[in-house]
Amino acid sequence: MYKKRIQTVLIFLFWLTVWQAVSLLLHNPIVLVGPLETLKALQRLVITMEFWLSILSSLARIGSGFLLAFSAGILLAVPACRFGLLRDCLEPLVLLLKSIPVASFVILALIWIGSRNLSIFVSASVVFPLVYTNLLAGLQNTDPKLLEMAEVFRIRLPQRIRYIYLPALLPYLCSATKTALGMAWKSGVAAEVIGVPTPSIGEQLYMAKIYLSTADLFAWTFVIICISLLSEKLFLHLLNRWS
Repeated sequence: MYKKRIQTVLIFLFWLTVWQAVSLLLHNPIVLVGPLETLKALQRLVITMEFWLSILSSLARIGSGFLLAFSAGILLAVPACRFGLLRDCLEPLVLLLKSIPVASFVILALIWIGSRNLSIFVSASVVFPLVYTNLLAGLQNTDPKLLEMAEVFRIRLPQRIRYIYLPALLPYLCSATKTALGMAWKSGVAAEVIGVPTPSIGEQLYMAKIYLSTADLFAWTFVIICISLLSEKLFLHLLNRWS
């Protein structure tokens, strides 16, 4: 375990060195800045109130979209597993949401609901099919022998959920969460860049592009990656605690 961590750190340092070397070789801060310039830009941003307001605002919007889609996926997957007609009715919608390019419905959504709630709608649209399909697969693959035993011994529904369904569904929910949260942040921030709500991370990325501030662009990208990873770890921890 200790050797694995050292190896991970060394690999990370290697790529940071490559990044810095390429930036020095290009010697063009508009095209590419190195990790040192990115760190300086991040230090400059962190001490401003606008930085934290943008993070909190985007976190509230994208987090709301994720939670709405996660809840909808659970609420619809459970009856869809039991009723084939409902599953067949939802299948075209799920397929459409999985297949349609984000750029296509971002423009339509901007017209329908405006820029303020655009990231909520887009992140929810991306997350819902991932959660729904994973949860539906988990329900369909729950051990039928355990369900039969629960029926024979007349185990109540809360106990069935706690001791049969949750252990069976947890791997599917964790898999969905790992993919869905990353996609939620990617699509949500992309929607903010198009809609430019104030304040938001997307607005900061847009302004960095306008002023050709590549260092700020890299710094905000680093922030997005960190928030995405932290929210994934937190949500997975809550799922494991809940189960």
